[in-house]
Amino acid sequence: MNKHQESTGPSAGSSTCDQITLRGPAELADALPYLMGFHPTDSVVMVALHGRRGRFGGRLRLGIPRSPREWQPVSDQLADCLVDGSERRGDRPDGIVIFLCQDPAAGESGRQTMERLRPFAQQLRTACGALDVPVLEALCISDGRYWSYCCPDARCCPPEGSALALPGTSVMAAAAAYAGIQVRGSLREMETRLVSGPGPGDGEQLRALDVAGLALVPRILSGDEREQVGAETLGLARRLMARLGESGPSPEGRPGTDAGDDALIAPAEAAAVIVGLQDRETRDRAAQWMEGPDAQRALRLWRALARRCVGPYETHAAAPLTLAGWVAWSTGDEPGARVALGLALRADPDYHFAQLLHQACNEGIDPEALRRCLRQERAGHGTTGPRAPRGRPGHRHTLSPVQGRAAARRSKGDRAGGNRLRARPGVAGARGRIRRRDGHRGGRSGR
Repeated sequence: MNKHQESTGPSAGSSTCDQITLRGPAELADALPYLMGFHPTDSVVMVALHGRRGRFGGRLRLGIPRSPREWQPVSDQLADCLVDGSERRGDRPDGIVIFLCQDPAAGESGRQTMERLRPFAQQLRTACGALDVPVLEALCISDGRYWSYCCPDARCCPPEGSALALPGTSVMAAAAAYAGIQVRGSLREMETRLVSGPGPGDGEQLRALDVAGLALVPRILSGDEREQVGAETLGLARRLMARLGESGPSPEGRPGTDAGDDALIAPAEAAAVIVGLQDRETRDRAAQWMEGPDAQRALRLWRALARRCVGPYETHAAAPLTLAGWVAWSTGDEPGARVALGLALRADPDYHFAQLLHQACNEGIDPEALRRCLRQERAGHGTTGPRAPRGRPGHRHTLSPVQGRAAARRSKGDRAGGNRLRARPGVAGARGRIRRRDGHRGGRSGR
């Protein structure tokens, strides 16, 4: 079970959604990718409805648990998360719409997928009803068709399902196009840009990570050279960003363009930055590349580095994935931010920086407060970009690469990936001063 579900209030397109009327399961199914910003493959999505006319409110997404034994506790958790999150935003839902989106398994038809997931849909409906919030519609979307779990009328909801509308032909598609809302492809496609996959260069990259770990981990944990390693890491990252920028723009939403970025970064270069970013102070300085011309170059670099975290180094991806999520959120790409931060927490569920950003993004907090803190810190040091981190006597490092096990054992209590964020102005210290866009302070929950 992935406990880091994605939950959010109304998206940027919610005003557009409020101005059109969706009639029946067909238009609800077609509206889903516009509500989320992507096609949520292998996902359960729950959307809160408010008022007599069913205005869209908060929405929540979670990967469908593989084991049916998890369905009941997950149903209870999701229903509680959506209702509680809506109440904390000041408006208890009057109803809920549920979507179960999953491609058929091997040898399975879309209808068989729908029937297999029917008990899960019923458990979700029961969990919502236990909170006195009715489920007004529950849809299964599979193999280009949709089925209603609520409508018994075969005239509008036939047993064989109904075909989804052709892309771009519905009233929702027209309204979204008018409002400039884009669907970024499927969730699977978005994740592909951020995770490592089997490739011919994995062996070379793994060897480079081994070498970088053996060379850099002792220097960082010794304390004496930690500042120097931070400066080297940030300097190399800056050169790689410049190289990516000189190669031209990488169009968003096209996974094939990532191969060009990968070809520009040598395995040894990627390994050095990946290992260096495991130090949280270095990572926090890198977070200052969050706006202006640096933002897109940094985002391309963090994505490329996350894809290079192969084999036993997959947990190291938490650092570049979190930075990718932060840059995406800072530049207004909330769907992309949630995907990246969710993957960071999948790589390391205890990665504290990702937990903080994931919670803040999901609660609709304005990232400007954190940007302002990072700008102030950068200006206070008289730099135009990230600088080398300052060593502090007795300060605990949070770095434990696979090849640095012996060194890590000498630094007891430290965990992989910098998963404890020190309390200081900038990244962690800003959490207490960040406020929601509606003026209310963020809550405790990470829902």
